[in-house]
Amino acid sequence: MECKEALPLMHEYLDGGLKGSEAVALKEHLLGCASCRQRLKEFEKVEALIHAWPNPEVPSGLTERIMQSLPPVRRKSPWWEWVRRHPAASVAAVFVMVMMGSFMSLWNEDSELIVKGTDLQSVVIQGNTVVVPEGKTVAGNLMVENGKVQVDGDIKGNIVVIDGSVNMASTAHISGQVTEIDEAFSWLWFKMNDWAANISK
Repeated sequence: MECKEALPLMHEYLDGGLKGSEAVALKEHLLGCASCRQRLKEFEKVEALIHAWPNPEVPSGLTERIMQSLPPVRRKSPWWEWVRRHPAASVAAVFVMVMMGSFMSLWNEDSELIVKGTDLQSVVIQGNTVVVPEGKTVAGNLMVENGKVQVDGDIKGNIVVIDGSVNMASTAHISGQVTEIDEAFSWLWFKMNDWAANISK
C-alpha cells in the first residue's frame, strides 16, 4: 500500500469505521512507514483537542432564527426541468423557431416579381401581372411570386401563385391545380415541400 492510499483509511480509522481487511492493510502499512505513523499521531492529537474543547451553550431559538433568515428555496420551473431532461428536443424546437423566424422575415421582405416555369415563351409580363394571352398555350407548370396572373389562354400544368392572385377569363383552360399562397405558414409549407422535392431529384 502507498501513502496516498493509506491517508483516506486513516481518516476512516479515526471515525471508527475501518474494519476487516482494510484495517489489517493499514496496520501493516503503519508498521513499515514512519511518516504515516507520525501523521496518524498528529491526527489523533488534533481530534483529542477538538473533543477536549468545551461545548458552548446554544441560545434558545437560535436555530429557528437562522432558518428564518435563510432565503426561500426557489421552486424549479417544470418547463426548465423538461428542457434539462430533453436537450435534443429543446435544440430542435429552438432550431424550428429560428428557421420560422428567418422564413417569416423573408416572406415580409421579398416583394420582387418572380416567374418560374418550363415554358415561358407564351407568357407576357406587364408590370407585376403575368398574362397568358388568349390563343396561347403554356406547356408545363407556372409559378409566380409577388404578382398577379391573368389567364386568358391555356395552361397544361399547375399554377402556383405566392402572395398574389389568379384571374381567369371564360376562355381560359387549366389542366392542373391552381394554388394560391397568401399566408406565411402556407408559404413556409410550400417552400419546405419544394426543397424536399428538389433533394429527391
